[in-house]
Amino acid sequence: MARYTGAVCRLCRRSGEKLLLKGSRCFTPKCAIDKRPKPPGQGTSRRRRRFSDRALQLREKQKARYTYGTLERQFRKTFTLAEKQAGITGENLLVLLERRLDNVVYRLGFADSRAQARQLVQHGHIMLNGRKTDIPSALVKEGDTISWREGSQKTEYYKQLAQEIESKTVLNWLSLDRQTLVGQVLSLPTPEEIDARFDGKAVIEYYSR
Repeated sequence: MARYTGAVCRLCRRSGEKLLLKGSRCFTPKCAIDKRPKPPGQGTSRRRRRFSDRALQLREKQKARYTYGTLERQFRKTFTLAEKQAGITGENLLVLLERRLDNVVYRLGFADSRAQARQLVQHGHIMLNGRKTDIPSALVKEGDTISWREGSQKTEYYKQLAQEIESKTVLNWLSLDRQTLVGQVLSLPTPEEIDARFDGKAVIEYYSR
């Protein structure tokens, strides 16, 4: 299955809530779900549909996929890994998704959205522990450092980011040197530190059919 390339605002409207897929735009009056809260294709004359339990479970699973920008096969692989770990599968899944390199780049404030962060990683701008990596799904671990490739520090994007980074907020499980734009994973995230926009229990039920 190919990656979704359509209007991401439709995904938020389909999910029924903001998934913050367009970064800062989601907090402005231009946000599509604020202007058109109804699902795509649903006219004013149509009755509201009643969803089955299965449909609600699918909806939560899709919300998780849309939020982190993963393909179905990637998401299922992450779920399988979460199942094999000790503890609650839904919480394990959330932590694994947060540990993705593209998500960490986003959380450090290097990008306005996860999609933009994924592009930065794929284009080779990001270094993980001093080595260039172009794998957005790479899982970080405690003590890892995330920095910029030397050549990327000469780009206009990097220069603008260096000026705006002071206004960015970094989560407690990460640290950021705002002078050098080097981030570090202080600890693995806990479910309480993550603003989850999907129901992990429903995702488990979906795959447990």
